[in-house]
Amino acid sequence: MLDVTRPHDWLAFSAVAVCAVTGVLQAEAKRIDLFGVILIALAAGLGGGTVRDVLIARQVFWIADQRYLFVAIAAALVTVLATHWTRVPRRLFLIPDALGLALFAVVGTGIALDYGVPWFAATFLGVITGVFGGVLSDVLRNEVPLVFGGTLYATAAWAGALLYVWLQTQGLAATVAGLWAAALIFAVRLLALRYKLTLPGFGGK
Repeated sequence: MLDVTRPHDWLAFSAVAVCAVTGVLQAEAKRIDLFGVILIALAAGLGGGTVRDVLIARQVFWIADQRYLFVAIAAALVTVLATHWTRVPRRLFLIPDALGLALFAVVGTGIALDYGVPWFAATFLGVITGVFGGVLSDVLRNEVPLVFGGTLYATAAWAGALLYVWLQTQGLAATVAGLWAAALIFAVRLLALRYKLTLPGFGGK
């Protein structure tokens, strides 16, 4: 059963749905058939959590609970129908992508902590959960992964993961800490897009 007192239980379904939507919106500009679009949506929605679970030797979450598959596929199909009848701006995917990043970073950190991973490593597992679905879907579309695109992305996820851990050490409930952390990630990502915020580059001229 879904436990609403634990953020990684109820945020996870939202994160999967939002990231599946992102995958479809990103694939919309490509000439890809419906099955290919569904695969991209599954990669976006399930990829990061899969990598996390493999790293901590945990049963992969969508195999343990196939409702995640149903949620990802349903979200993808609804988005396909919506984009078929309505013209969608090319960059609209950046909004659900930022939301998915925020939700998954919190979910991944929470699961890692519950699984006994030390807090610092858990924050990096949160980042992996947040970014690797997008990386996989970008690779499937033969695109440079968004995480390498310049504006703050993984950094935003890590900042939120650290805040999530810190707020719990201050006595905040995991649910409340998760919401604050997700809000920080979402805000930082949108500000980075709006004002072209980047980390210093390396290499090149």
